[in-house]
Amino acid sequence: MNIFTVEELRNNPNLPRHIAIIMDGNGRWARQQGLPRVAGHKEGIHSVREMVEICGELGVKYLTLYTFSEENWERPETEVSFLMGLLAETIRQEIDALHRNNVRVLSIGDMDKMPEKPRTGIQEGIEKTKDNTGLSLILALSYSSRHEIVRAAKKLAVEVAAGRMEAGDISIESFSAALYTAGIPDPDLLIRTSGEQRISNFLLWQIAYSELYITPVLFPAFRKQDLRQALTDYLHRERRFGKINS
Repeated sequence: MNIFTVEELRNNPNLPRHIAIIMDGNGRWARQQGLPRVAGHKEGIHSVREMVEICGELGVKYLTLYTFSEENWERPETEVSFLMGLLAETIRQEIDALHRNNVRVLSIGDMDKMPEKPRTGIQEGIEKTKDNTGLSLILALSYSSRHEIVRAAKKLAVEVAAGRMEAGDISIESFSAALYTAGIPDPDLLIRTSGEQRISNFLLWQIAYSELYITPVLFPAFRKQDLRQALTDYLHRERRFGKINS
């Protein structure tokens, strides 16, 4: 299968509106290079930059990156501290370029758990880019899909208890509106790098009918041509959403 060019992808009416990526394999990439794990995280920033660039070039409207999970807090303290510092520094360095390129920054997850410096940097980036109309870059930070679903259920329970809605009025639409991703369309394509074949507690509600693409490429090595290959594969599929062929 020939990989579509950027021009072919840009002109395809079925290009995904929303791409989500589980960015996996940073530690393994570093180990293969004989480097400490943190080197994989640093190199992964270059891959993120390329994903943002090509999605902007193609006209993709939403890109969600699984940046730091709720479970990642259980990693060694030195690694977590490094990741938080790297996140704060990356936001500081990249936000002006993102703003110039009309990228809108958003976040999903429990931001209250984030240290002050990266949390403040993210909040300032969100505020600075809030009126941009190009790619929406959504960073999943301290994110757990199960926690998100429980949080949404609690929000709706409060509404019912307060008499502002009836239990029978709870619907797919109202539940979706109570999630972190309210107002954001569900991903059309979910990509997982590194070859692992699991979802890892990511967007469990939102990916009900997303197309899944798993690549053995480790995230620090995942670049524009790899995304083009994923999109080529996606565009050769028929999305039926549980229905039969027309």
